[in-house]
Amino acid sequence: MKDAVVTMEEVAGRTLRVARWRLEDKSEHPPILFFNGIGANIEAVAPLTQAMSERGFIMFDMPGTGESPDPVIPYNPFTMSWTAAELLGRFGLGEVDVMGVSWGGAMAQHFALQHPARTRRLVLIATTPGMAMVPGNPAAFTKMANPRRYIDPEFMNEHFATLYGGADADGSAHQKDSHIGRLKPPSPRGYMYQLLCMMGWTSLPALPFLKKETLIMMGEDDQIVRPINGKILKAMMPNAKLQMFEGGGHLFLLTHADESVAAIREFLDAPETKSEKTRTSAFAA
Repeated sequence: MKDAVVTMEEVAGRTLRVARWRLEDKSEHPPILFFNGIGANIEAVAPLTQAMSERGFIMFDMPGTGESPDPVIPYNPFTMSWTAAELLGRFGLGEVDVMGVSWGGAMAQHFALQHPARTRRLVLIATTPGMAMVPGNPAAFTKMANPRRYIDPEFMNEHFATLYGGADADGSAHQKDSHIGRLKPPSPRGYMYQLLCMMGWTSLPALPFLKKETLIMMGEDDQIVRPINGKILKAMMPNAKLQMFEGGGHLFLLTHADESVAAIREFLDAPETKSEKTRTSAFAA
């Protein structure tokens, strides 16, 4: 991973593989804390950190994914949000922009609810309010559960539309091959514990109290997370905006990379809102 500092960190009783980009560089932008999708290792979304080179990033492999060791005991969104906050403190990071994709979008919601003082703005990508979601295409879930999707390019190419939907706006063959090359299968325990982490969890009752400026990004042809889930999130959050990506599937962050990065950058760079200015003034007092 270009320009990344990768270390193994003991945090809150867990060993995690952590990647950091440009945290030591001077920047007018707060760094981004990124939560990955289920079973995904850091490398899966590392290209995003290069596309947004004006910002610092920090992300980690969840226990049992990538190169983080298997978890000894199960975890839940509360304990992993606490762990993430401890990690931010270790590297001297205060307020960050929080971003999450799919499973990680649920983690991002929980982190913002649990640690509002650490969260400036929120970007939710192809995600849901948890167990209260509108389910996706059953065929997509069947293929998604097959571990071949992590290691077999032929399987990915054959079932790409079923798994992820959408059209590859930025070059289908190259994108599929490069995506497979960055994936590393999670351990069976790691994958199971990630599934258990969100069992019974939903953000829905708390969303009206999540007043952070939020960008919700959804693919119109997502077979795994139906676009209606983004509309539910927007309806429940006071300061959220929703952007749909035409022809985008579950991996529109990959297949519509330029369009996605432009939307994220425009949102994060927008001037402070009245509520954000009031909050900043209160902290200064």
